[in-house]
Amino acid sequence: MPEVFIDGKRYEYEGEQRLLQFIQDQGMEVPFFCYHPSMTAPANCRQCMVKVGQPVKDRETGEYEKDEDGERVIRWFPKLQTSCNIMIADGMVVKTQETDDLVKRAQKDNLELILINHPLDCPICDQAGECPLQIQTYKYGPEGSRFEVKKVHKPKRVQLGPRVVLDAERCINCTRCTRFTEEISKTHQLTITSRGDKNYPTAAPGREFDDPYSLNTVDLCPVGALTSADFRFKARVWEMNQTPSIDISNGKGCNIDIWTRDNLVLRITPRFNEEVNDYWMPDEGREAYKRFNENRVSRPLQKLDNEQVNSSWNNAIATISEQVDGVDKKDVTIIASPHASVEENYILAKFASLLGMNPPVFTPHVEKGKGDGFLLTDDLAPNANGCRLLGFEEKSAAGIAAAVEKAKVVLLLSDHLADRGIITTDKLKDTFVAVFATNHSETTKNADLVVPITTAAEHAASYVNVDGRIQRTFPAKETKYSNRRLDLEMSEGRLDRYGTSFDNWITEENKIDCLPLWRFMSELAAYKGMENFAYTSGREIMDEIAAANDLFSGVSYEAMDEQSGITLDKTKTTVKL
Repeated sequence: MPEVFIDGKRYEYEGEQRLLQFIQDQGMEVPFFCYHPSMTAPANCRQCMVKVGQPVKDRETGEYEKDEDGERVIRWFPKLQTSCNIMIADGMVVKTQETDDLVKRAQKDNLELILINHPLDCPICDQAGECPLQIQTYKYGPEGSRFEVKKVHKPKRVQLGPRVVLDAERCINCTRCTRFTEEISKTHQLTITSRGDKNYPTAAPGREFDDPYSLNTVDLCPVGALTSADFRFKARVWEMNQTPSIDISNGKGCNIDIWTRDNLVLRITPRFNEEVNDYWMPDEGREAYKRFNENRVSRPLQKLDNEQVNSSWNNAIATISEQVDGVDKKDVTIIASPHASVEENYILAKFASLLGMNPPVFTPHVEKGKGDGFLLTDDLAPNANGCRLLGFEEKSAAGIAAAVEKAKVVLLLSDHLADRGIITTDKLKDTFVAVFATNHSETTKNADLVVPITTAAEHAASYVNVDGRIQRTFPAKETKYSNRRLDLEMSEGRLDRYGTSFDNWITEENKIDCLPLWRFMSELAAYKGMENFAYTSGREIMDEIAAANDLFSGVSYEAMDEQSGITLDKTKTTVKL
């Protein structure tokens, strides 16, 4: 098998591999700025330089030449090489900054050149704390600057587009952003303008940088040159908790990280998953932070004298129980939701089944032409396939409207049908409508009872994307009834673990008065005297689903975590509830 020697250690490899990526894959480090594994490697920054050589072979015998100590004779390249764009070759010998003083000095000198015109604004830069330039300067750079003349000035606070702001003085011309628009999003909206130490990225004159994936350039930027207009100056990275999750703004289910502080979601960034979204996500998914923070339903709402007023949880439970008991079970319509998780839909279906009501129905949320063949899909719901795999009947918009109009009681889960134009509010006047919702909408305004439930940022639950892959969320936000330090599903930040009470932001108003649907339905079941219907977590519900439904066989939270999601086998048969 081909071999390569790095810092005196032998490694085997297969296929064609870039040296820098191979070094990273072995858990070692060589500093770099412009390289990205999903894009071309132009070797702009020159930071990843290493010493490279090949052993000398005797042309006649094919044997390696040996020195007087019995070691292979190495013919070194005359100059240091950029490891990002050199391919590994059999027998190659590599020395990094860990074992070669020349490499170490070259990296240090290169950083000094990069920093000559870089502004000293780390204290006010959004990138501080997660800035590769800042980190590598501390690790590999000079201790001070010898540059004592005026730095070059470039445009600052340039609104490139609706979501991205440029500070050109910070740019180190790695060209990651321009390569992204050329190679990944293919909009070609960014280019480098000017020359020498005065160049920087920009859009064409009179054009906006409105690429639907524009904020990926903020993630790619190894300095603070490109910043998010929404997140700019809001928080430091070390002040926030980082929680893995999935994007629920469409059917692709991009893997994401949710960043929270003081129980507010401040930003959403993509998380690598080669099978789903690679390193990217659409800008629409990032704007879901507004859905998690704003316009939330907090405390149950009940309509009295044609006006919605705050109610209690006990009253909400009693009201639903009375309404369901007051009509024939066949007159109750339960509408499941492609916007809700597998666990939520399953619990609603099981409740209906145990009470002898009609099984849930649902309608997909599709907008033709919305998808782009990349990470945006025509399906705007994260779990339509989950509803199908649970065996729910899929109805058209007209079919759902007819079912609602015919029913005397409607239980509606997380689907704003009036806002989608599927039903008109005047059709709800003679029907008791209870909505389980996360956010206020035209639909909730016309409901007789609104029960606030948790969002994907507040519970652990699973969703099946358009490709049939089941993935799950983790709770990133606390509610009135959860605690980050007690909930083992929740991650803790540095300040949660080590900070004093003065280090933490604890604003009770930022905690929503809501419950996971399974908690509410368990309370409702207990009120009605139903046995064996008590659930405290999505984890136990998924274990029950996997045991009862062949389509979810082998699915568990542990398996989803280990495999970054599981592609379900659609050929198996469904066991009815």
